[in-house]
Amino acid sequence: MEWISDSNILIVGLGLIGGSYAKGLKRLGYNITAIDSDPYAIEYALKNNIIDDGYTTPDEYVIGRADAIIIALYPEVFKKWIADNQYFLKSGAIITDVTGVKSGIVYDIQNDLRDDVEFISAHPMAGKENRGVQNSDDRIFRDANFIVVPTNKNSHKAIHWCESLAKILGFGKISVLTPSEHDKMIGFVSQLTHCIAISLMTCSDNKHLADYTGDSFRDLTRIAKINETMWSELFLLNKDFLTEEMDKFIEEFDSIKQMIKNDDVEGLKEKMRLSTERRSYFDID
Repeated sequence: MEWISDSNILIVGLGLIGGSYAKGLKRLGYNITAIDSDPYAIEYALKNNIIDDGYTTPDEYVIGRADAIIIALYPEVFKKWIADNQYFLKSGAIITDVTGVKSGIVYDIQNDLRDDVEFISAHPMAGKENRGVQNSDDRIFRDANFIVVPTNKNSHKAIHWCESLAKILGFGKISVLTPSEHDKMIGFVSQLTHCIAISLMTCSDNKHLADYTGDSFRDLTRIAKINETMWSELFLLNKDFLTEEMDKFIEEFDSIKQMIKNDDVEGLKEKMRLSTERRSYFDID
């Protein structure tokens, strides 16, 4: 399927990311239908012209007319949705997702999916701490990173289609990783950082910290306002890679702790110089 203006796009799961996809694609002129079990989400999206049509339960006709389906559900719910509804899909339809882990999801879905329908996995590296379609905003995609996660079951056409989706939504850097490469990377840059933010907020019960803190603490803990249902599922699905990264972090943190205890000024300065150098890789001109 090509990204042509008369394509029917179905978005399943109308939260922050699903809603942001809907806004971006609707703005570009695509016909957007959504399915979400929350009546408020559908009502809000219709009232605010985020979607053209919406349903709170899967509908055979709605699913069957979709040229492309974007799944924005929690991983296990995603797998069940495909199992329950794949036989309604149009032959030749293409499916993509926004799921935060891949190895425990992609292969199961591809193995169970009909041969005349293709699932190409992806991960938009964008978001914010507030959930729900009412907080959706396709501007979060502009110049953000986007990862396409194919397997040997994916066609070059589907990979190109997924890359084109990222481009029309305004993403900047588009990368291609295997499911394993993706999950190892995400264990460090996303899941570990969320674990650190959670730990910072749970290691002290001082309710007056907000009266004293500066921007650095607020910046470090922004992502501690967390969707506990989704993130606990993501952590457990990726626990091998995540705990490996946690072990390396603890080792590094303990190294800095020992330098402080031992008054190792030069060791601390060297760590800080290395930190400054590596952080500069992330700076955008």
